[in-house]
Amino acid sequence: MNFLAISTEITILLLALFLIVMDLVLPERESRKAMAGFTVMVLTGLLLYLFGQYHMTESQFFLGNLYFVDNYSIFFKQLFIASMIFAVLFSQDYVKSLVRHKGEFYSLLMLALVGMCVLASANDFLTAFIGLELMTISFYILVGTKTSDRKSSEAAVKYLIVGSASTAVMLFGISFIYGVTGSITFEEICRNPHLFFPLGIAGCTMVLIGFFFKLSVIPFHMWAPDVYQGAPAPVTALLAMGSKAAGLAILMRVLYTAFPILGTYWLPMLAVFSAICMIGGNVMAIKQTNIKRMLAYSSIAQAGYMMVGIVAADIQGMKAVLFYAALYVFANVGAFAALSAVEDQKGSADHKAVSGLSSTAPVLAAVMTVSLLSMAGIPPTAGFAGKLYLFTSVVDVGYLWLAFVGFVMSMISVYYYLLVAKAMYLGESDGQKLYIAGSVRAAAVISVLATILIGICPEQLANLTNLAASTFMR
Repeated sequence: MNFLAISTEITILLLALFLIVMDLVLPERESRKAMAGFTVMVLTGLLLYLFGQYHMTESQFFLGNLYFVDNYSIFFKQLFIASMIFAVLFSQDYVKSLVRHKGEFYSLLMLALVGMCVLASANDFLTAFIGLELMTISFYILVGTKTSDRKSSEAAVKYLIVGSASTAVMLFGISFIYGVTGSITFEEICRNPHLFFPLGIAGCTMVLIGFFFKLSVIPFHMWAPDVYQGAPAPVTALLAMGSKAAGLAILMRVLYTAFPILGTYWLPMLAVFSAICMIGGNVMAIKQTNIKRMLAYSSIAQAGYMMVGIVAADIQGMKAVLFYAALYVFANVGAFAALSAVEDQKGSADHKAVSGLSSTAPVLAAVMTVSLLSMAGIPPTAGFAGKLYLFTSVVDVGYLWLAFVGFVMSMISVYYYLLVAKAMYLGESDGQKLYIAGSVRAAAVISVLATILIGICPEQLANLTNLAASTFMR
């Protein structure tokens, strides 16, 4: 057992346990500040440590081939940790006012992070299932942490029911695959021709349906709008950032490592689902007045954009997906940092709540605008470079129609994103000044600077994604 390979997961798990002790020992007020600060400090150190773990040829294993640590998994773990750092930064005041059990809140965040990291390194279906359930069960609880809010409780119940159904479908599919191949390890499944049997194809289809539920791919998206709206804003941000990135990490590993011989089946299917997500997500987002609900439908469309790169099924497509997943994290941080402050102090996250925000909180208004423009793919933000990479990769392999759908839907998304900007800059303010904590301001400003700098100079991030993709696809 090479415990060095799982040093990241061990560190995060120890942090989760230590946070529980801090909550028990320290006074309530000091506990809240200390837990958030200590969490950010440890995760920042871990993020920097992972930069030194990139390697060109060597990969590390834990428990044989069941747990695989390569550049691909390291890249995604850095994304998960970065998204968690930002979420903790802008959640301090939100947690203070709206969450009753503060110590458990931060510990559950860390357990969800462990699940995400396990998903990035899983090399068999059992390990992937453990990571997926650790992440989703933590989110079931986190979504319902606003115990006094009926919408939060309702969202948690809906998420639990739909998530449990998707888990059952996935497990049933895994049992089919094991039945026809005799293995749950991705490399061994890949070499087994029995996958072409009807039972094998049915199992692969059910596994993909389970992943589509986690990614809120249409028509398996029904949980996303209610959960995004009812959950606390920091939890919604993590569902949009970390959870979606984790789903992408395991989906690509399964498709490219376990099911490549079935590419003639899943590539056209994935292209169709990608187009449906881009069209449906953007169209349904147009009439939304609650911004969190609008971002839920937007996240469905964003999943469609990222699946465009998966359809390319080559190193250029994977680089594009990794690049877009990274910039999507920064864009969401800015949007949800602003929303958490607004919802915390105004009790709502609809267009009326942000009306005239440019006069009461100009920094938040600017951050929200830049983040939304990046999601729409407007230059010079990072979203433009990301969508350019995605659409170029799929055109190179002959899916011109899919790139055209993505381009048209990106233009349509500008409309409902600008509706929020219109409310912030042209709407009438209620005169209520918003208090912006230093941690919220820091998270918002860093995310906006990263979004703009990546858009202007994408080379550094592109080099990192190239390293991760080339190690995985070689």
